[in-house]
Amino acid sequence: MTRTLVVCLVALASLLAHATGVGLKPGLWEVRVVKQVVDGRDTTAQMAAQAAQMQQTMAKMPPEQRAKMEAMFKEKGVSQGSDGGYRLCISPEMAKRDTPIVDKYGRCQPAKVTHSGNQTTYEFSCSSNGISTAGKGESTAAGDLITTRSDTTVKNANGTTRVIHSESEMKYLGSGCGDVKPLAPPPPTPQDSRGS
Repeated sequence: MTRTLVVCLVALASLLAHATGVGLKPGLWEVRVVKQVVDGRDTTAQMAAQAAQMQQTMAKMPPEQRAKMEAMFKEKGVSQGSDGGYRLCISPEMAKRDTPIVDKYGRCQPAKVTHSGNQTTYEFSCSSNGISTAGKGESTAAGDLITTRSDTTVKNANGTTRVIHSESEMKYLGSGCGDVKPLAPPPPTPQDSRGS
């Protein structure tokens, strides 16, 4: 797998962590990063360029290799969308969750969640494998569109700290997912510690 594909998969995992949650309906959604700032540096254009490069890389692949790569994405519940976005199939199980998903593994659960009309705010603080994560976010559902803003501070075991501001949009495309496998969040693991 090329470095570009790996980078894009990592970026997608980060996007999914903060984009999903309250206001979802089962079916196909398109997710797009609107803005991402890491340690005070706007990386939005860089992420968009990586997504475009990934699409170009896949377009140049031999048909069999491209089909394998697309099948791998679909097996993980993702396909390429338009305008640098990705399409996700949300399972009924995930759509029924009453809290946002804070990390891609489902280990970090929000300590505080407040619902007010079509808006959900949340705060989180947890640690796993020597990494501490804390922050807050806000999701707003308006018809078939969910917008999410989050601010996260990640402290790694080696002492480095990253501060990430993310803004994303999810647009509902319909109840049918075609050949994209539905996402289902894994359950939290017992060894993870959580704080408030």
